This record gives sequence, structure tokens and C-alpha cells, in this order.
Amino acid sequence: MAAITLTNENFEQEVLQSDKPVLVDFWATWCGPCQKQGPIIEELADELADVKVAKLDVDEADDIAGNYNIMSIPTVMVFKGGQIDKKAVGLQSKESLLSMLA
Repeated sequence: MAAITLTNENFEQEVLQSDKPVLVDFWATWCGPCQKQGPIIEELADELADVKVAKLDVDEADDIAGNYNIMSIPTVMVFKGGQIDKKAVGLQSKESLLSMLA
């Protein structure tokens, strides 16, 4: 399944109210490292059944990015029970992302 596209309208339902862990990739179209990480995020979305994988364009939802103090992108956060469980800033390998979910 493709990564979920997060918006101001669906963030609370898809992330904060999710009964599954949610890996959220904070990114932007103009960000080079984000473009390199995108295919890795999509791979994880296709491979993981017990985790939601989602992407949030910081330019489209800058208020959410501001709420989570996103200063550098890409930033990846894992939410569990509506709370931030883990956070990584910068380009992450697939292995690093998987370890965040362990």
C-alpha cells in the first residue's frame, strides 16, 4: 500500500488517533535528501502491514510542522498512541527506519 498523504484535515485521524504505530516522513518537494528518502518510505509502506507509513509535506501543512518543531527536513517521527515515540533528522537508511519501529 502506498504511503498515506497527510494533510491538516486528516493528521489527527490518521496519526494521533491511530491504533497502529505511524511512521511520519516530514518532507518537501524542493528538498534533495527528501527526494532520496521518498522511495525508501514507499518501500516501507508496501512492506509493513502492522505500521502506517505516511508523508507530510511541510509546505502544505506548515502549522503541523510548526507544532512538532520541524526545523530540518527530512525528519521522521514514529507515533505510538498519539505520542512521539522516536525521531530522526536527516536522510535515513531503510535499516535505520526499521530499527525505529522495533
